[in-house]
Amino acid sequence: MAYPKKICAICGDEFELKPGKPGFANHCPSCSEEEAEKAENKRHMDADERRTQSEANEARRKAMRDLLYRKDS
Repeated sequence: MAYPKKICAICGDEFELKPGKPGFANHCPSCSEEEAEKAENKRHMDADERRTQSEANEARRKAMRDLLYRKDS
């Protein structure tokens, strides 16, 4: 049985779309591997970093709210 031929959206190479191929159906296997490596290299934050980021985001939201809804005298 012949597999359907597809064109990679990233590099433009032609490849066969086989069952069980990782990644997207419009990306060739080599481009899918590169995407998987990028996802694995993503750094995870610890609890202190998440809390610090959450506090900074809360301060940003409060500042924007104050700017948008302040009453001019």
